Amino acid sequence: MLLSHVCFIPGPILPRTKSISKFPRRKRTKGLENRVPPYNPETASFRMSVSRKCLCCVKYLMFVFNLIFWLGGCGLFGVGVWLSFTQAEFSSLPLSFPSLSAANLLLVAGGVTMVTGFLGCLGALKEQRCLLMTFFVILLLLVLTEVTLVLVIHVFHNKLDSKAQGELREGMKMYTSDEGLKKSWDNVQKMFKCCGVTDKTDWYRVLNGTLPSSCCSVGTHQCVEGWSEACYQKARQWLLDNIPSVLVFGVCIGIVQILALVFSLLMYCQILRAEKYLD
Repeated sequence: MLLSHVCFIPGPILPRTKSISKFPRRKRTKGLENRVPPYNPETASFRMSVSRKCLCCVKYLMFVFNLIFWLGGCGLFGVGVWLSFTQAEFSSLPLSFPSLSAANLLLVAGGVTMVTGFLGCLGALKEQRCLLMTFFVILLLLVLTEVTLVLVIHVFHNKLDSKAQGELREGMKMYTSDEGLKKSWDNVQKMFKCCGVTDKTDWYRVLNGTLPSSCCSVGTHQCVEGWSEACYQKARQWLLDNIPSVLVFGVCIGIVQILALVFSLLMYCQILRAEKYLD
């Protein structure tokens, strides 16, 4: 009973000491992560000015490259027209004949290039994203088509040669019945001083062991011996002799096409960025 009434006597009061923590306390930064910086008109105006200058620079660069691209298309189209007129004597031969195929190919490629270049120039001047995207898609398809065509010709050139020779031999069977075809073959053989597709024996199977007069020199009354060289190889060699200049021109056009793709994409992004700033 006595213990229950005994009062608790506290000990001496010690001064409060600062608690020592292992890691320093961090300041509370609640809400700072999502805090939006205040709007500064001068900064916004400066950014808009820089964006506009970049857009103007890309715009004129794209216009220049598309102008070069358009001029290249005009050159391709002009060469195609020149081939069509100067090699008109081949017009009655099958389409697999190299000269005629090259002329048609250049005409089509030149026309498409001219239209695409004009579309790119218009899109650059008008600064319209729709025109720029249309130009980019068409030009990308054109580049992919060109690359595919080059690869197909490189991989299957032997099969293409065989197919062309076969079609030419089939056309020789109409030499006596088709006056236009007869004139074309005579012009080709006189021009290249050749005889037959692969050799003069091609005519033996068509003309019953004889040769056309165009297989011999002018003035020969009856052609017996004939030119020893094949017309297909002579025409093919003529194309190969003129190919280096065409290749240089093609590589230049390819570089311009790639640069036009890059600048059209850059301009599209710059216009999109400028529209966001305006909004």
